[in-house]
Amino acid sequence: MKNIILKMGAFSLSLGLLASCERKETLNQTFARVNSEVIANSKAYATLQEATSTIGHRLTGSENGHKAEEYTYNKFKEYGFEDVKFQEFEVEAWSRGDISVVIDGSTVPAVTLGHSPVVADVTGEVIDVGNGLEKDYEGKASAVKNKIAFIYIGILEGTKDKTRNLHRSEKTAIAINHGAIGVIIFNQVKDSVLLTGTASVTGELIAIPAVCIGKEVGMALKEKLKTKKIQAHLVMTNHSDMIKARNVVATLKGSELSDEKILIGGHLDSWDLATGAIDNGIGSFSVLDMARAFKANKLQPKRTVQFIMFMGEEQGLLGSRYMADEAVKDGSIENIKYMLNFDMTGNPIGINAGGKLDDTTFFKTLGAEIQKIDTIFKNELSHSSGLHSDHEPFMLEGIPIAGMHSNLDRSIYGCYHSDCDDFKLVNEEHLKTTARFGTMLLYGIANAAKLPAKKMDSETTKQFMIDNNLKEPLILAGDWKWDK
Repeated sequence: MKNIILKMGAFSLSLGLLASCERKETLNQTFARVNSEVIANSKAYATLQEATSTIGHRLTGSENGHKAEEYTYNKFKEYGFEDVKFQEFEVEAWSRGDISVVIDGSTVPAVTLGHSPVVADVTGEVIDVGNGLEKDYEGKASAVKNKIAFIYIGILEGTKDKTRNLHRSEKTAIAINHGAIGVIIFNQVKDSVLLTGTASVTGELIAIPAVCIGKEVGMALKEKLKTKKIQAHLVMTNHSDMIKARNVVATLKGSELSDEKILIGGHLDSWDLATGAIDNGIGSFSVLDMARAFKANKLQPKRTVQFIMFMGEEQGLLGSRYMADEAVKDGSIENIKYMLNFDMTGNPIGINAGGKLDDTTFFKTLGAEIQKIDTIFKNELSHSSGLHSDHEPFMLEGIPIAGMHSNLDRSIYGCYHSDCDDFKLVNEEHLKTTARFGTMLLYGIANAAKLPAKKMDSETTKQFMIDNNLKEPLILAGDWKWDK
């Protein structure tokens, strides 16, 4: 009898060990399970379609913006998150009013660029300054003083190789520094697409009116300016008011290193000319679906993960600046170990890892695991960093950042910030791919035995900015924190 009891005990122990072993998935098994679940159950396409059709645009501070905040808050709750919070902030925010642009005696279709004055009425000679970069003013520093600067939004054909472009706001700042009384930027997208977006590097009102006109009208004007002087009359009214907006934050507490936070976000807000389906519906609603996938697949990483719907990105990174500033104030910035940003990310094929990497093989190895699941992921790896999206405030604090390389039809970017940025541009399979690969990337980082990068100190961060050619635009924006 004793032998039977001993054997039964051994059998029970072996079953327990077997069950324990069965509970331990390999990373490949976890990724395969996530992949199948997202393909079968992704809600990114359906929720984005519902939001764009029932809410419309998501301008920060508007009634639509508040509806979008509520919508995503409720979705996080529906997906099983208990810890969902609004992070409210109050700032002065801009919205457009009326506009009239007359060039060489003819009315020209145009849109106002964000943060132009509340009231403006200027007339002046139009001066072509090419790409609008500082080098375009060399030898003619006063060329646009008391005149209207005419600038191409991109880099013109025939420009010297390796010329680095600047953001429209930075080109506007340069024109202002040279005494311009107005700015006319012409778009690089064909078929007279009009682009909006901020013309302010600081998120505050600029002193002069700034407008965008279509490519075809702009190219024709450029030719005219070669042989004659041309006058323009810019008239506009806009609004600048104190508004309240809310970041939406869903938290999944880590199992072992809960004090260490991995942030993943995308900006929920959009401009008001269309529904912002691409910018940034495809990014933010993919992040929302990644949150759903974590819950649906019972993923429990070692580190705490916060899924964030940022508001105010389009008007100057308002929500992400607020979050980073608050974290600096209360010291919790030290708990943020990584920030992943999905801004117009779609159908990803690789990883971009910013920051100073201690482990240079981590992302390549993680990418190889994703590639095993689906070879459309090419495991391309880069280490570049830019500005003008919600990773920026965290990057400036030295926090490592990461994102994914998109593989989208370039034509959809022609509707960026314009009245054609609508749901018809969205590809359902691309959204699923972003959600499944993004979930794998996030889980791999949040559950890593050791993170591949750590928070940089001030001097290392400064050098990182210089190495990524970010010093000039940061100085223009007043965001350079170090001695020049």
